[in-house]
Amino acid sequence: MDYVFDTLDLSDDSPEAVARREAWLGAVERAFHGARPSSEHIAHWLSGARADGAVCRGAWLPEGEFGAGPAPVATFVSFDKTINAGHDLLPVRMISDVSASPTHRRRGLVRTMMESDLADAATRGIPLAALTASEATIYGRWGFGPATFVRTFELDTGPRFGLRGFTDPGRVELVEPAEAWPHISQVFEQVHRTRRGSIDRPSFYEVLHTGAYDLADGGPAKKLRGAVHLDTRGAADGVVLYQFDGSDAEKPAVAVHELLAAGAGAGLALWNFLAHIDLSHRVVWKFGDPSDPLPWALTDLNALAVKAEREFLWLRVLDVQRVLTARPWTADGAVILEVEDAQGHAAGTYAIETLAGRATVARTTDRPEVTVTAETLATLCLGAVSVTDLAAAGRVAGAPDAVGRFAAMADRTDRPYTSTFF
Repeated sequence: MDYVFDTLDLSDDSPEAVARREAWLGAVERAFHGARPSSEHIAHWLSGARADGAVCRGAWLPEGEFGAGPAPVATFVSFDKTINAGHDLLPVRMISDVSASPTHRRRGLVRTMMESDLADAATRGIPLAALTASEATIYGRWGFGPATFVRTFELDTGPRFGLRGFTDPGRVELVEPAEAWPHISQVFEQVHRTRRGSIDRPSFYEVLHTGAYDLADGGPAKKLRGAVHLDTRGAADGVVLYQFDGSDAEKPAVAVHELLAAGAGAGLALWNFLAHIDLSHRVVWKFGDPSDPLPWALTDLNALAVKAEREFLWLRVLDVQRVLTARPWTADGAVILEVEDAQGHAAGTYAIETLAGRATVARTTDRPEVTVTAETLATLCLGAVSVTDLAAAGRVAGAPDAVGRFAAMADRTDRPYTSTFF
């Protein structure tokens, strides 16, 4: 069957274009088991997509085929923002809403749109692509690898909770979500500029974080609450959004929707605030930072349970030189790295020399000492997983001395992190 690949015109408000984009969003919601979008949902989605300059692709059945109409059988959206690679903010192609109807799988529909979009990003000089995946087995074939991780934290806020000698020179104040956006934006910008792995936020975050619309409830988020941490100057350096969850009557919880802190002190102050909310026995945060100092600040280490750790942000390297020069390095050294890439974007052999935490990277015809795939390079590029661990798993090839030298240059103890989903 000859499918029709096309993009939505988000600026066209003709009846035909409106019907097409509403059907496109309906196809996305169906694929991810969401509700049929309401007019309010559609309006919020369209506003955000326009603000982000999103390109909404789709595959449609040809006219005359049974089932043909405004609804596509596969969807794909992308837009460009920035990611913190350690030394620099880099442009990144953010990919979302990737779906294929269960009746039209294995027809190459997603492959066609993915490869077209990655080629477009590379042509435009965008060095990285990013997505968050619903399944860990899908995107490696296109050179994506997990590049940041998150933890599900469950904090016992009963008598065992306490922080070691904690004092807060600042203070925490409640804030209505509808009024919190300037503070959220301010704190996020601080985090985004300083935290490796941070990826910029789609425009729909304002709708979610102000409580203007809740996708689950299909209306305003009436139970969403917020608090801001202020430093000694009265400037916001931390923010938390949360909601009471009484579904477990024996262990009611405070469910965190967002926790951002520009420093460890602000982060601990917000955890302390959450732990002292009345009528709750637990605090649950599903997008916790694996490097959060909270466990080591507790008087009882076992008051905090890590219920899960999972991959979160997946990256695809399109420009090896720009990405590797933008990340921090640990030791001075040199290595010749070969990247195998079926799509060709990252393929080649590169001479990497590091000095004082910076790298120079250039293509070379020298014989490679270490070889990785594009998928493995994606996992290594921000330092989420060590060369040492990936080599032990058989994913880094080379003589032991060369692999050891590469590991000494690249392996880091601090981990990249983001809580941005899209």
